[in-house]
Formats: sequence, structure tokens, C-alpha cells
Amino acid sequence: MSTMGENRFTKQFAEADSAFDDKYKKELDHLRGLSRSEINALTPGTSDAQIYLDLIKVVEQASKENLSQAELVLRIKGLGETAVKIAKKVPLFASLL
Repeated sequence: MSTMGENRFTKQFAEADSAFDDKYKKELDHLRGLSRSEINALTPGTSDAQIYLDLIKVVEQASKENLSQAELVLRIKGLGETAVKIAKKVPLFASLL
């Protein structure tokens, strides 16, 4: 009988983990899909490559930590105006920033 309970909970935990792992996945895919020319057009003459990488790290971390959208927005804004410009290329972030 305990085997059935363990299996049921194991499946539920796996589903929950999967849901958390997928949080912001679409947004990460969109960010990673931006071309170099798209990023350069948004941020000419800046250190956009590092800011872009920092932005991806922040979104990845938010996904892992299951952060709320509000907390993620604060972290993106904390990266500065250039990161906000890049993030606005992602529809969800554009609506929040």
C-alpha cells in the first residue's frame, strides 16, 4: 500500500518540478533567439553582450527559484536601462516593464 502512495507522490513531485523548470522557459527561448544585430540595434555603443548574458542569467535564476513576475521585473530593472530595452523584446517582459 505504501508503494502506491509513494508512486502517486513521486509523480506529483515530478510534475511540480517540471512546471517550475518550465517557468520563464518561453521567455528564455525568446531571449536566446535574439540575433546579434537585434541586440546591437537596441543598444548601440554599449557593452550589450555582457548585459545580454547577465539578463539571461537573471531570468534563468528566476526560473530556478520560481520567482514571481514582480520580483523578476525588479531584478531586470536592477541590471539597468540597457537590460530593460533588451528584455522588452520578449512579449511578457514588454507588458511588465
